[in-house]
Amino acid sequence: MRPTPHILVVNGTKVRRPVFVVGAPHSGQDLVARALKHSAGIHLTLGRPAVVKMIYAFARRPSIATERGRGAARVMRDAFAESWQFGGLSCADCPAECWELSGYVPGEQIPDGTCMSPEGVHRFADASPDLIYSADVLLDAFPDAQLVQVIRDGRDVVARMLGDDRCMTWFKPGFINLDEVFPNPFLGVDDPGERARWTQAGPAVKCALRWRGSIRLSARLRAQIPAEQLLTLRYENMVNDPAATATELSNFLGGPISKIALTGATEPHRTDGRRPLPARQGEEERSRGWRDALTARQIVQVEKVAGRELKRLGYSIPE
Repeated sequence: MRPTPHILVVNGTKVRRPVFVVGAPHSGQDLVARALKHSAGIHLTLGRPAVVKMIYAFARRPSIATERGRGAARVMRDAFAESWQFGGLSCADCPAECWELSGYVPGEQIPDGTCMSPEGVHRFADASPDLIYSADVLLDAFPDAQLVQVIRDGRDVVARMLGDDRCMTWFKPGFINLDEVFPNPFLGVDDPGERARWTQAGPAVKCALRWRGSIRLSARLRAQIPAEQLLTLRYENMVNDPAATATELSNFLGGPISKIALTGATEPHRTDGRRPLPARQGEEERSRGWRDALTARQIVQVEKVAGRELKRLGYSIPE
């Protein structure tokens, strides 16, 4: 049973039912984050240093959470209390991705150095990368939290990870040591054979293991969290029918979610200094690109590593 919710006040507003967007890298969390960022009354952050520091501390060494018990939840709660503050100093810590979600470009002259006004804010949210590896700590810190997890075809995820230098950095020697942390949820390695072959494994295999590991964490979340606290969205459905996804999100969160932001449609002329949201890429480009981006050998590798999870999620693979 989860502990009694802690009363956290940020900018004079009690934090109730905070929203966290989770999933494997490049699964489409950015679409959900953008929709939340442009929805009235929701203050969403992404990648602020205080939170990122905690995320990767728990991701690289999961035992910290169990060793510290309630202390881990307290530290995580304090990190978000700092991250969700309004003001120029706080917003100055935001990465470029967070500014872009708002419609601003870093370095532009904006009112008060912030991307939004604290007036009217009644929900807090975060979509920082790799939050899924801290899900247990998040729920201990915020027992009433709502999680939105996004899944996507693992082959498409691997194709995008291979082109992302930040994702590939985690596979360099010294960043995460399998000799110290095994099984390793962050790397997705939980089999002794995979551990022995890790150093010789190709980049596509390592990316596939990370995707597979996150999917297994997602399955565990679905088994442990009540339906009213967890919503699972499929990336391909968001691309095909963004309006339906916006309705689903609205029903889950109990308030209207921006359909314009989720669809990527061009907004009317703005007077608040933000630029129009960029048009959404076509489904073929965003959702089916792995066939062109991966070599035949890489496709076989991904399907061999994560074939069971792909099938379970309804993605077709050759028999």
